[in-house]
Amino acid sequence: MNEQTPQAGNDRQDALPEAPRPAHRNPVASALAHISLTQMTLAVLAAIFLWQWFDGHRAIGDIQQQLAKKIAELDGASKANQMLVTQTQGEVRELSAKITTLETRYAEAQNQRAALEALYNDLSVSRDETALAEVEQMLLIAGQQLQLSANVKAALIAMQSADARLQRMDRPAFNGLRKAIGQDMDKLRALPDVDTTGINFQLDSLIATVDQLPLVNRQRATKKEETAPVAAPNDETPWQKVLREIWQEAKQLVHIEDTGKADIPLLPPNQEFFLRENLKLRLLSARLALLSRDEEGFRQELKTAQAWITRYFDAKSNESIRMLDRLKKIAAAPVSIELPDVSPSLQAVRNYRLMHEHAAERSLSKKSAQ
Repeated sequence: MNEQTPQAGNDRQDALPEAPRPAHRNPVASALAHISLTQMTLAVLAAIFLWQWFDGHRAIGDIQQQLAKKIAELDGASKANQMLVTQTQGEVRELSAKITTLETRYAEAQNQRAALEALYNDLSVSRDETALAEVEQMLLIAGQQLQLSANVKAALIAMQSADARLQRMDRPAFNGLRKAIGQDMDKLRALPDVDTTGINFQLDSLIATVDQLPLVNRQRATKKEETAPVAAPNDETPWQKVLREIWQEAKQLVHIEDTGKADIPLLPPNQEFFLRENLKLRLLSARLALLSRDEEGFRQELKTAQAWITRYFDAKSNESIRMLDRLKKIAAAPVSIELPDVSPSLQAVRNYRLMHEHAAERSLSKKSAQ
């Protein structure tokens, strides 16, 4: 149809008479004059199509470049992700190996813990048995001190040591034992105090002063007679002087004094030593009676010593008077006291020890059965 239109136009143009042409015409204008509207339209459409084609081609090139960049970026990211995955897989393998090692060590730790718990239980049982044996031994010593020598202080110290040993264990199961020991210690603290050590020292001092006591048959002349001799007369002849001196010596040979005793024992010089030693033995016997809490024997020995001092020694001398006064004070001091029974604490420790041993045997039998 488009082809027919120009042909019809050309036919009409051929039919019309030719117009006069100008002599001088522009080639561009002449070319444009020969182009029809359809051709111009087609040219414009072709230009638009080419422009769109070039623009689309350019856009496609840009898109391709951007796509290439994106692909390159994605490729780099993929490689980085692959490296991360590889690294992560390596870390996972390392963590798996570490977890396996930790599981192995945990199992070993569990086994060691079980062994340590068993060892601790054994040591705890052994420690309790050792502590109970020590406490029992201390209580036995306390009972022996009371029974053999009635030494209340030593018995109290032994029981305090036993209580301190249980206190260091810090076990609630030992509270009953500590209560029994505390009751026995209260019994010992309530006893009156006997100064055995002080009395013993006084007896030692008296034994040392026995050798200084003067005998009744060895009294010396008074100091007045010794220091007041008779003055010689001025007109005394030599014969009178000799007779006076002989008379003075004769008067000193015999000394008459009222001792207040019906009979005075006259001891030969060789018996004086044995008298003093026997007196010392009496005081030593009193000391032994004191240590053994024999109050009757203690007082009897002191009474015998006082009687011997009064009979055989000069009771009017300062040494004898001081010694008799000290013996009377010592004899008046209390020596024997009624000792309490401290066996309940010892029996409680023994009963607990037996129960502990039976419990340990039962636990061992259960373990062996399992």
